[in-house]
Amino acid sequence: MSVKLKDLFLETLNREEAGTRKALERVPEGENDWAPHEKSMKLGYLASLVASMPKWIDLMINQDELDFAPVGENKNKPFEWTNTPELLAILDESMKKARAALESTTDEHLLTTWKLKAAGHLITEDPRYVNIQQGVLMHWAHHRGQLTVYLRLKEAAVPAIYGPSADERF
Repeated sequence: MSVKLKDLFLETLNREEAGTRKALERVPEGENDWAPHEKSMKLGYLASLVASMPKWIDLMINQDELDFAPVGENKNKPFEWTNTPELLAILDESMKKARAALESTTDEHLLTTWKLKAAGHLITEDPRYVNIQQGVLMHWAHHRGQLTVYLRLKEAAVPAIYGPSADERF
């Protein structure tokens, strides 16, 4: 039996969505400008980042490169949200785009090169599947973990994601 890369990514995406959704549901409303430190991301930005990261898969499949900081432009504007339903809608739309892109691609395409640039400078040039695994799925888990630390600092319940938390059993 051979397994397709896109099927592995779809399975991982679906599994990770549940924990991500639980974390996003617990982000306190009205705290978007809060950060644990002056050098840290603001809670609202981090939450919208976590909600929107899956759509990066669509970019990696349907574009040959991305310059995330083109000279003279600000492409890193977070999605604006003020309440939990809006935040979850960002996640839902992001998941929809990621799933559609994965369902429409092939392993052959996932083996082709994708480039990430910043202000025209090459950051990485790797096969698309490497960028999806490391640049989206692993990166997503990292920022979701960061978000759970913020939840703890705001006295919100931290969800069980890969195992029980101090606040939630499976």
